[in-house]
Amino acid sequence: MRSPTEGSTHRMPGPLTLEFPLGAQLVYLAEGGANVVYRIIGPSVEISIESEKVHCGAGTPPPTEIEDVGDCQPLEGKLLRLRKQISSGISYQETARNFDSIIRPLFSPEELIDQTLVRLPKGLVQRCNEQLRADEKLGKRPKKRHGVYLSTAEPFGLLITDMTSSHDRRITLAELKPKWLFQSPSAPPNAKRCRTCALREMKNSDARKAGDQEEQSFCPLDLVSDNLDDVLRATRFIKGCADRQRLARFLYRNSILLKLREHQRVMKDVGLSGQSARSTDMSLSMTLRDCTMFIKMPFSENEPIEARLGDLDLKTAAGGKAQYWLDTENRLIREGWYHGERRGQEQSECALNRLRAARK
Repeated sequence: MRSPTEGSTHRMPGPLTLEFPLGAQLVYLAEGGANVVYRIIGPSVEISIESEKVHCGAGTPPPTEIEDVGDCQPLEGKLLRLRKQISSGISYQETARNFDSIIRPLFSPEELIDQTLVRLPKGLVQRCNEQLRADEKLGKRPKKRHGVYLSTAEPFGLLITDMTSSHDRRITLAELKPKWLFQSPSAPPNAKRCRTCALREMKNSDARKAGDQEEQSFCPLDLVSDNLDDVLRATRFIKGCADRQRLARFLYRNSILLKLREHQRVMKDVGLSGQSARSTDMSLSMTLRDCTMFIKMPFSENEPIEARLGDLDLKTAAGGKAQYWLDTENRLIREGWYHGERRGQEQSECALNRLRAARK
């Protein structure tokens, strides 16, 4: 439950915020192009740096400590996300406001990786940046992330639901990107590929020419198929899947996926049609097609499986993204990737390809 911070009446209207408790510790967990995610260790937890390294792996940086001691109850089951300094980044206040007003009403609370704005202690981001630079020198930070650090102008972080296994060997974490559960409205009416499969096969063609590795993945239409065997087929490619049969049964007619598909169907300002690329509807339409589903699967079948949607920050047209979306769709159509007849498209996971083959 959200709690307003005492003395916050002078702040601008927007999402209520927490104060990040003093005395907590941060341990680097992962990072993407725009954010770094940290595991939080409360001040009341006795844990040595060495034991934490053992749990998290050899490449884990030591905790970044915050001075003093405070109440860490709001941190249970949470991770801390911090924003990088990048040209297309938007403030966490705006991120939280968009999430509360646009994303949250579309789903039930238990279906989402929650976000709560939290004010950071002075100097925390600078210390995290120092650690990131030290990790670069020690080879502990991915090379492709070198040179980009956290924004020192961002006073907030985001507390997000912890959907990791938290080193519990009785739990496995599966994740998948349920992109384009509904075909692109710009696709040709006789398309033999869904939007995701067409794009993957186009990118694989580019990868072959460059001598790079190709990507293999599932067709998202299989995830929402009425046929359990189609869902089982998709689980072959799902990262972290430890029990394909059980995962397929969970995903079959899954209420979260069906709800997401319906939102994608309604929010169809994508492809070459719809409103301006800078409109909220266009941003939401693209956001709903680029989220991630995280699934916690206990080994015991008597324990429930937990699934939530994340990566739901509202997309922006900044940094040329809007033009990239349009250029990509134009190329898929212009070069015939939706038709499935280009070189290298002979073998495909696409459900549309199998459907048309069965009709012949």
